[in-house]
Amino acid sequence: MSSWSIDAKPAHVHWTDAQWQAISLKGGNILVAAAAGSGKTAVLVERIVRRIMDPLDPAEIDRLLIVTFTKAAAAEMKERIGERIEEQLQTNPSLYLQRQRQLLNRANISTLHSFCQELIRNYYYDIDVDPKVRIANDTERELLKEEVLEDVLERYYSQPVENAESFF
Repeated sequence: MSSWSIDAKPAHVHWTDAQWQAISLKGGNILVAAAAGSGKTAVLVERIVRRIMDPLDPAEIDRLLIVTFTKAAAAEMKERIGERIEEQLQTNPSLYLQRQRQLLNRANISTLHSFCQELIRNYYYDIDVDPKVRIANDTERELLKEEVLEDVLERYYSQPVENAESFF
C-alpha cells in the first residue's frame, strides 16, 4: 500500500494550497481536475519536472503517462516541459537532464483518445478489437447520436405507456 506524503509549501512559492498539493503529493497516482484557466497545465508541468528531478526517486520522462483532452493541450504540455528542462539544464547541466530532454520526444504526452487508440493498435489481439478502429470525427459523432436517439424514441413510443412508464 502506498504511503502518501506532501512536501511542506515553501513561503516563496506562488502556488495556491490546492495547486501545491497537486504538485508535491507523492505516494501514488493522482488525477488533477480543475476549471479552464485555473493553471492546470502549469501545475502539471511543475509536478512532472519535479518528478523527473526527484533526487530520491527520479522518473524518466518516457516512463510517465500524461494525458489531456485536446491535442493543443498535449502539445503545449510537451513544449512547457521542454522549456522547464532547458531552464534546469542552465543551472544543473547534467547528463541525466540532457537525457530527459532527448527522451521528451518519446514521452507519452497525448490526448486520452490517442493513448487509448495506441493501446488498441498494440494489444488488439488480447482485447479482441479490430486494430483499424478509429476515432469518429465530430460529424460522425453527431450522426451516431441522432441515430441512437431516434432508435430509442421509436422503441419506447411504440410501446404502451405501462411498459415504458419510466421513459414517459
